[in-house]
Amino acid sequence: MSGQLIDANTHERLAHLGRRVLAGGAIEREEALWLFNLESGADIFDLMAWANRIRERFKGNKIHLCSIVNAKAGACSENCSFCAQSSFYQTGSPRYGFIDPEPVLEAASEAQKHGVTAVGLVAAWRGLNEGPMLDEVCDRIRDLTRDGKARPDASLGIIKSQKVADRLKEAGLECYGHNLETSRRFFPSQCGTHTFEDRLETIGYLKNAGIKICSGGIIGMGETREDRCDLAFELRDIGANVVPINILNPIPGTPFEKVPPLPPMEILKTIACFRFILPRREIMIAGGRTVNLRDMQSMVFTAGASALMVGNYLTTLNQPVEKDLQMLRDLGLDPNWDKHDFTDQEDNVETAMLAGHG
Repeated sequence: MSGQLIDANTHERLAHLGRRVLAGGAIEREEALWLFNLESGADIFDLMAWANRIRERFKGNKIHLCSIVNAKAGACSENCSFCAQSSFYQTGSPRYGFIDPEPVLEAASEAQKHGVTAVGLVAAWRGLNEGPMLDEVCDRIRDLTRDGKARPDASLGIIKSQKVADRLKEAGLECYGHNLETSRRFFPSQCGTHTFEDRLETIGYLKNAGIKICSGGIIGMGETREDRCDLAFELRDIGANVVPINILNPIPGTPFEKVPPLPPMEILKTIACFRFILPRREIMIAGGRTVNLRDMQSMVFTAGASALMVGNYLTTLNQPVEKDLQMLRDLGLDPNWDKHDFTDQEDNVETAMLAGHG
């Protein structure tokens, strides 16, 4: 009988927090940490049901699709412990220099064919400075902008100058990917060649330039639930527009190659907690979903996800785009955006949506 009373109390507390977020309110860190520490399957499914309501309230049935192009592969000077492209580790990952325009435009055409909103240029290096490489990067962004088939995004590492961020904006860059990766506390455990503060500084330059921010992290690296909670609040503080959640896919040859995988229910619970903390943001499920979630992939949307990385990742394979699109159709979700400009995250839009659901 006492177990039933505890379950009832948990159910009521979840409902209280869920209703607060649906009404436009926010949850506090200690409340969020309580969500992250839910254990029973029934409570986690209850949490997911509320996260799904929150997603529907603020995002409707729209799903934001993104894809990436590995624009420069391997030989990265950073020592991120999860990364196959670091020069510190022997992983057999491909290595090549900055790609020519043709593959980028082909990726945009492929994206348009499948209704994918954005194509992101991703480069394996420390960061981007002023000089010939910045000129070349800006040329690729201008190519994508003129082509008009997909939103030009990029993830080009650390930026140490406002001028660089301004140049990217002038070239037509709309959104920049720069993951915080994990909590400030756990960050040194997964990277020693740059700091959490370096990443925050980069995001500051990008925001000053008027570029939207795609920033999330990787779960399953050995961090605690508290670390995941703190990451979500850091992302709320920086105003990330898109929040990618990657799940560690341990790569042989990296320091994290033997880290045990997170259970699928822990992954889904984490997604739901992020939705409670970040109700209006795009929560995108990215790397590691196929290997870690397997047949449970479609449940990420029930858990509150509103965006999906489709196509192959940087060094690992994803399931075919056609299978992802069928999954969305089966769930009654719509990936078709004319041009997702994040206006659904603005206060006046949120107020109108809330009034429409009152």
